[in-house]
Amino acid sequence: MKHRLIDAVETALSWSGAEDLGKYFVRGSTDDLDLMSRILTPHRLLDIAMRRSLNRPQFRVFQDSEEVHPAVYFTDSVSPRGQSIPMVNMHSLGALLRDGATVILDQANVFDPTMEVACRALQWWSRERVQVNAYLTTNEASGFPLHWDDHDVVIVQLAGEKEWEVRGASRVVPMYRDTDSNSTPSQEILWSGVMKTGDVMHIPRGHWHQATRNGHGSGWSLHVTFGITKRTGASWLSWLGDWCREDKVFRHDLDRRPGADSQELTNAAARLIVERPPGEFLASYEQAMPLPRHVPFMDVFGRLEAVVCTTHFPPRIQDNGRTVDVSASGKRLTFTAEALPSLRLLLSGRPVCLERAVPAVGAEVVEVAEALVEEDLCALLTPELSSGYTGLVTNAGS
Repeated sequence: MKHRLIDAVETALSWSGAEDLGKYFVRGSTDDLDLMSRILTPHRLLDIAMRRSLNRPQFRVFQDSEEVHPAVYFTDSVSPRGQSIPMVNMHSLGALLRDGATVILDQANVFDPTMEVACRALQWWSRERVQVNAYLTTNEASGFPLHWDDHDVVIVQLAGEKEWEVRGASRVVPMYRDTDSNSTPSQEILWSGVMKTGDVMHIPRGHWHQATRNGHGSGWSLHVTFGITKRTGASWLSWLGDWCREDKVFRHDLDRRPGADSQELTNAAARLIVERPPGEFLASYEQAMPLPRHVPFMDVFGRLEAVVCTTHFPPRIQDNGRTVDVSASGKRLTFTAEALPSLRLLLSGRPVCLERAVPAVGAEVVEVAEALVEEDLCALLTPELSSGYTGLVTNAGS
């Protein structure tokens, strides 16, 4: 899947792929400024807040580096039958923003199709899970105090300006669950300056950082932070813990007697490490991801006209000569060899109009698309989902 955002990130950071993700701090800029407003605008962010029932911590507001109590900007919308639904009070939120505040929407990809598609593209690019948080700051408000994240982040300044300070790590690759609280900030300042529209920054896991508009007067800033959680050695060992249950030696109770012989157990653990190496874990992780949410296709509403692959990671297509195997999201499907051109098109991650695809790969593309939709590897391309691709991802076959 070729996405304009990935092109912009690679250009800004002088990357050619995701190999350097998490290795070092780097920042740069892209001249594709039209992309910035296409990704998200303040009005679109506020429209999301207005139309949905959000709750803390998914939606938060900060003033003077402290979180504003939700009661200040949340009210209950009561239906004629007395049903109560918490909704953002837009008048109260507007007052906070006029005074200077930071609005944070976690996992914007859950609510917005453009954010959803951007995260999917980054997942196919990085082969890791990705979520995006949006930060809107007005006037001289500050955000979080100096802190570090337990995942790598790619920050894109969509509009306005915000001042940042980035420091080195005070503990090598710290984790959310760790043996050290890692609460003492590093004194090594890697960069201090202002992020402007089109700027891109990569902060590896564990690097201390903070952002603010203090001293910048009236104005605003909008940036998105793509959080990318990479697999670690600890992740692999946790995965081995699940596989060990296949061998009865691990299911037995541990012998508490002094001097008890544990050689059989340690030998079995050594075998398991060799039999299930990290590479197998990484491949298994991609295949084990659950199927994503999407609008179900029902022929009662009309025939299938357009589809797009919505798996978290690129499906594997294996050509066996007479048959073709497709593996994704814990499923393995087998097709005849004639389906191979259709599969490559439909599983490209790009939207496919079936009527236009027939002349390119043959009439069987419709039947193959119906099978992939039935198995949830592809989704019906609704107008709303299509909007997340428009102008960002080239349609397949165009």
